[in-house]
Amino acid sequence: MRSYKSLNNLVGWLVFAIATATYLLTLEPTASFWDCGEFIACSYKLLVPHPPGAPTFLLLGRLFSLLSFGDVTKVSVLVNTLSALSSSFTVLFLFWIITMLAKKLVLNRPGLHDDRGLEPTFGQSLLILGAGTVGALAYAFSDSFWFNAVEAEVYAMSSLCTAVVVWLMLKWENRADEADSDRWLVLIAYVIGLSIGVHLLNLLAIPALGFIYYYRRTQNPTTVGGIITLVVSSIIVGLILAGIIPGLPTLAGAFEVFFINTFGLPFSSGLIIFLVLFVGLIWLGFRQSFKRRSRLLNTAMLSFVFILIGYSSYLIVPIRSSYHPTINENDPEDVLSFVSYLKREQYGDRPLLYGPQFNAQPIAQEDGAPRYVRQGDKYVVAEYRPVLQYAAEDKMLLPRLYSNDPLHLYNYKKWVDIQEGVKPTMGQNLAFLTKYQMGHMFWRYFMWNYVGREGDIQQSGILWGSGNGAGLPERVADSPARNAFFALPLLLGVLGLFFHIRRDGRNAFIVGLLFLFTGLAIVLYLNQPPIEPRERDYTFAGATFAFAIWIGLGVLALAELLEKVVKSDTARAGVVSALGLVVPGLMVTQGWDDHNRSDRYNSIDSAKNLLNSCAPNAILFTNGDNDTFPLWYAQEVEGIRTDVRVAVLSYLNTDWYIDQMKRRAYKSQPLPISMQNGNYKQGTNDYLPYAENPSVKEVNVKEFMQLVNQNSPLLQVSYGDGSKSLLSFPTRNFFLPIDTAAVAKSGILPADRRKQLVPRMEWQVGKSAIEKKSLVILDILATNNWQRPVYFSSTVDSRDFMGLQPYFQLEGMAYRILPAKDPNFDPKGGSEEGYIAQNLMYDNLMQKFAFRGLDNPNIFYDENNLRFPANYRDKFARLADALLASGDKVRAKQVIDKCFTVMPDKAVPYDYYVPQFIPALIAVGERERANEIMDTMTGRAERALAYYSTHNQALFDQEFQTYLLGLNSIGRAAEAIGDQKRAGRAITLLQQYYQQR
Repeated sequence: MRSYKSLNNLVGWLVFAIATATYLLTLEPTASFWDCGEFIACSYKLLVPHPPGAPTFLLLGRLFSLLSFGDVTKVSVLVNTLSALSSSFTVLFLFWIITMLAKKLVLNRPGLHDDRGLEPTFGQSLLILGAGTVGALAYAFSDSFWFNAVEAEVYAMSSLCTAVVVWLMLKWENRADEADSDRWLVLIAYVIGLSIGVHLLNLLAIPALGFIYYYRRTQNPTTVGGIITLVVSSIIVGLILAGIIPGLPTLAGAFEVFFINTFGLPFSSGLIIFLVLFVGLIWLGFRQSFKRRSRLLNTAMLSFVFILIGYSSYLIVPIRSSYHPTINENDPEDVLSFVSYLKREQYGDRPLLYGPQFNAQPIAQEDGAPRYVRQGDKYVVAEYRPVLQYAAEDKMLLPRLYSNDPLHLYNYKKWVDIQEGVKPTMGQNLAFLTKYQMGHMFWRYFMWNYVGREGDIQQSGILWGSGNGAGLPERVADSPARNAFFALPLLLGVLGLFFHIRRDGRNAFIVGLLFLFTGLAIVLYLNQPPIEPRERDYTFAGATFAFAIWIGLGVLALAELLEKVVKSDTARAGVVSALGLVVPGLMVTQGWDDHNRSDRYNSIDSAKNLLNSCAPNAILFTNGDNDTFPLWYAQEVEGIRTDVRVAVLSYLNTDWYIDQMKRRAYKSQPLPISMQNGNYKQGTNDYLPYAENPSVKEVNVKEFMQLVNQNSPLLQVSYGDGSKSLLSFPTRNFFLPIDTAAVAKSGILPADRRKQLVPRMEWQVGKSAIEKKSLVILDILATNNWQRPVYFSSTVDSRDFMGLQPYFQLEGMAYRILPAKDPNFDPKGGSEEGYIAQNLMYDNLMQKFAFRGLDNPNIFYDENNLRFPANYRDKFARLADALLASGDKVRAKQVIDKCFTVMPDKAVPYDYYVPQFIPALIAVGERERANEIMDTMTGRAERALAYYSTHNQALFDQEFQTYLLGLNSIGRAAEAIGDQKRAGRAITLLQQYYQQR
C-alpha cells in the first residue's frame, strides 16, 4: 500500500491535471478584451504597459512566447497558457494546503505541530485526500477564478503567489524546530518580492502568515500577543507597500536631484551614491546580526534582501523604457519618472481614512510634489502637482461618498438618500460602504462563486434558487452565465468553517484572516465609486481561495455527521468524498458553457477590421482599453497593418505620449505635429478655455496653431489671482483653407464626391475648453496637408469629434476626415454621421472583414463581446440604406443577407441597431424577416421592461433605456413601412414604461 505522502502527491497532481485540462480546453485562442491585448503584446516584445506594470508576468510571458518558434499566431495562446498553468498550480497548492490542515484534524492534532511522523490509516488518508480534492476543485471551477485562468491577465499568477506563500508557511510550521527552518521564511520573502512584479494582492496574505509564525513560536499565545502580531504584520505590509515599492526609488530620486543640482555631478551620479550607501547599510545590518548572534535579525535581513531580489524584476521597466519602444506608457526611463510610474500618479487618488465628501468645495490649491525633468545638466521642476485644500467641516472620517462627478452623484442616490448641497451624515456614509461597497461589490461577487449567478449583464445579482427563467428577460434567462449552484458550495463551506472553529480555532482564525484581508480589507482600500465600467470580481479571488479551504474541510464535517451511521472509516470517507464531489461537479457543468472561450476570435477580428478600414499610412484616433489594446496586439504581435498609427485620445493629453507619436513606429512615419515639447509639456496647454472675443468671428486653424506655438499674447488670458496666464481660443468657429487643386490632383476623393470638395472646411467647436488631445487633432489637420489619411474610430465618443462630422466619410469601422462636405449631414442631429463610401464599405464588409464565430450559437458572447457585433450591424444597415438610395437593390440585398448570415439572432441576439434594417428589408422584398424582427424585439422588450420595472430598476438603467430606444426604433420603422399595428404596439409599450420611468 502506498504511503500517505505518495498518495498526497499523486492525488494532488491528478487534481492539477484535471484543472489544467479544463483551462486548456476552455482557453481563449487569442487576445481577449480589456488589458489582455496589451499584456500579450508587452510580453512578446518586453514593452512597457500601463502603470504600475507587471514585470514578473511579462518576463515569464516572454519565455512562454518563445515556444511559438516564430509562429506569431501562437503567441497569444502561449501567454494565455501561462495564466492557465498559473491557475492549475494554484489549485495544486490549495489541495496541499487543505490536506495539511485536514491531516491535523483527522489525526486529532489541532493547533500548529509537526505531524510529519504520523501516518494516517487508509480510511483516514482517503478522507483527507477527499477533502483536498473537493476544496481544490471547487475553487478551480469557481466563476471568478476560472474567468482569470483562461486569459492573459495578472490575477491568475497573483493567486498562485498567494497559494505558494501560504503553502510554504505551513511547510515551515512543520519544520520550525529544525536548525535551518528559517530558509522557508527566506523563500517566502523571495516569492513575495516576485509577486510585487505581478500584483500587490499577494501582500495581504502577510497578516495570516504572521499569526502562523506567532502561534508556532509561542507556547502560550495571549490576546495582547495576537494584537501585537496583527499590528506588526500590518506594519510589514505597509513598509513593503509604501517603504520598499515606491519608497526606495523615491529616496533614490531625491539623492539624484540633490547631487546633480547641488554639486553639479553627471546624471545618475546621485543614484549610484544612493546604491552604494544602501548596500553599505545592508552590509552593516548583516554584520550586526553576526556580532549579536541574532537569528531573528539575520533572518529579517535575509528576507529583506530576498524581497529586493524578487522586486528587482522591476528593473526591466526603466531599462526597456530607455530604448523608447513602441508601447512605453509614462516613459519611465529614469528614476524620477519611474517613481511616478510605480505610484500610478496618472490615475489620481481617492480619500481613504479622512477626506472631503462629495459636496466639498476646494478653498485653496497648493503646490504638491514637484515633477522634475532633465534640462541641460540639471533637473528642473516641470510642474507641481496641484493639491486641493478643503475646509475641515467639509471633511469626514472614512469618506465613502466623496466624488462630485455628476454620474457618481446620480448613482450614489441609488444606494443612500442624499441631497446635493447637503453634507452626508456618517450614517449615510457607512450605509454606502455596507450596501454598495461591501454588499454589492464584494458579497455579491462572493456569492456568484459559491451560490449562483443570475447572468452576465452588469449588476447581475445572486441566483439562490433553481435557475428557472420564467418571467425573466430572454437575455438573462437564456444566458449561459446563468449558473445555479443551489448554494451547495456555500453550505459545505459554512459547515467546514464551523467544524474548523470547533476543532482547531487557531488555524480557523488564520484562514479567516486570509479571507478578511483579501476580501473586505480590499473593499476599504479601494473605496470604489458607485459605478464601474465593468464587473470587478477578479479583485477578490483571494477571499474565494480562503473559503475554498473551508469547502474542503466541510467534507470532514460531513464525515463526523455520518460517524454513527457509517462505522467503517474507509466506507465513510468514500461516501462523504463522493457527496462532496457533487459540489465541484455541479460547478463545472454549470460553468463550462460560459467560461469556454475556445472558439472566440471577436476581439482580434474587431481589431483587424478596424485597422483594415483605414487607407495606407493612416492616422487612427481611438478611445481607451477595448478600442486600443486589441489593436496593439494585432500590430505588435501579428504585424497587422503597422503602417497605421494608432493614437489613443486619452493618452494624447500627456506629453510623454505626444513625444512617442512624433517618433517613427514600424512602417508609420512620425505624426505631423508642429508643436514642440515646450508647447505641450505637462502643465502647459493642458486645456485652452473659451474666452470669447467679439471681434474675432472665426479663426484659421493654421494661424491658430502658429499662435499657440508662439505662445502668443493674443491668446493669453489670466486666471486665479491674475499672476498666471494660459492660452485660450477666442471663438468657437474654426476653418481650414483647402488647396482644392492639390486635393483634386492627389486623388483622395472618390469620383462621386469631387463636386463636394470645399475651398475651406468650416466647423464649430462646441466645447467650453479645448483639451490637449483636441489641440493635437487641430495641429495634425493644420500640418498634415492631406498627405496622410486621418480617421476616427466609429466607437470614439462624439464629443471628441470637435464638430468635424460634416467632413466624415464612413469607410468601414472608421470615419475618414476629408475636405468634402457631406450633403446629407444635418447639424441638428437628424442624420447619421459620415458620408457612405459605398464601394469601399462594400469591399470591406463583404470581402475583407472577418466575423469568425459570430454565427455559432454555441459560443458565449458576454456584454463586452456583443458591443462590436452591434457596431457591425449598424454599418451593414447604413451601407444597405445607401445602396438602396442609389438604386442598387441587388447589392443592398447582398449586404443584408451577409449581415444576418454572419450574425444571426441565434448566435448574436438582435440589438438596438437591427430595426434600421426594416425599411431596407421591405425594399428588397423581405417582409417576412422584417415582421419577425419587429415581433421578436417587441416581445423581448415587453418581457424585459416588465421585469426591470419591478426588480432593481435603478441598477439596470442601461438595459431599461436600451429597450425603450429599441421600441422607439421599431415604432418608427414600422410606421415608415406602413405597419400601423406593429407600430402601435411598440409605441404603446414605449409610452407606458417611459411614463413609469
